[in-house]
Amino acid sequence: MRDFFAFQWHITDECDQRCKHCYIFNNEHTTNLTTTSINDLEDIFNNCINMCNIVNREPFFYVTGGDPLLHPDFWKLINLFKENNIKFGIMGNPFHLTSEVCEKLKDAGCLAYQLSLDGLRKTHDYFRMPGSYDTTLDKIKVLKDAGMNVNIMTTVSKVNMDEIPELIDVVVEHGVDTYSFARYCPEGFDEDSHMTPEEYHQFLEKCWDKYEQYKDSSTNFDLKDHLWTLFLYEKGLFEIPSDLDDDVIYDGCNCGNSHVTILPNGNVYACRRMNSLIGNAFEENIVSLFTSRKMDEYRQYENFEKCSKCELLRFCRGCPAVSYGYTGSMYSSDPQCWKKI
Repeated sequence: MRDFFAFQWHITDECDQRCKHCYIFNNEHTTNLTTTSINDLEDIFNNCINMCNIVNREPFFYVTGGDPLLHPDFWKLINLFKENNIKFGIMGNPFHLTSEVCEKLKDAGCLAYQLSLDGLRKTHDYFRMPGSYDTTLDKIKVLKDAGMNVNIMTTVSKVNMDEIPELIDVVVEHGVDTYSFARYCPEGFDEDSHMTPEEYHQFLEKCWDKYEQYKDSSTNFDLKDHLWTLFLYEKGLFEIPSDLDDDVIYDGCNCGNSHVTILPNGNVYACRRMNSLIGNAFEENIVSLFTSRKMDEYRQYENFEKCSKCELLRFCRGCPAVSYGYTGSMYSSDPQCWKKI
């Protein structure tokens, strides 16, 4: 079995929501909304498949937006995945999910549908839109009834961190297949959303207690934030292997390793959560972009100011996008890392 290469593919900017932490509708102003044409979707699809054939990786597509269901040729793209037996998942909104839509996605081979919950009802609806919380919970059942796997993702900041343990109760109660969270990436220091390293460490402790409480449930808890590695290392639950290869990065951020993001205008990013443009899929082969000098910037691990001095360098590195959001440099110290170096 070949290793996977993941494409986070934004096929449209169109969306029913105006989330406060959205990259498209940032700072309460809109940009020119773009939707990729069906011909361009086919070109990018072939570009991605060609890359994976060259580097001997198995392609996996996370189709998103905006809300990908609003793309006028959404089902043509889905049929392209089905006809070519390509694995994919959807990251979208709950508003256009019907039993028919969910059953068609299941039939096409969609492995999971990811929805967002950014706190309990009042907080989530503050971030998203009124009614979004209850609609999301309702659509979990619709997806599950169609035989779909349901993933719930949370964007965490100081604004909602205290609600997450109770939110974990909610997702388990609703039979969610996988739950995970990632930290909010501000544009510069944001006092209202900033979590100190000590606060974040305590937050992980509370979440870990919940995960242990529900370890026999049907919900899988994806430890998406790489600071979980540090957390488990200090608890003695993660050990650094003794037979390490000096040239191998084993875990941590996938930038420059096994992931790119493609926007509706064809721009390719090393990571959607920070300014990391490496080129355009309409102008170059993605394999050329992935092996380019621009992408090499995300593989220069010795440049990480704090992580390069840490024994967990090849397993953690925190979140470079969060570091970039706070300081403008992905190499700066992760603002929530509590480890003393």
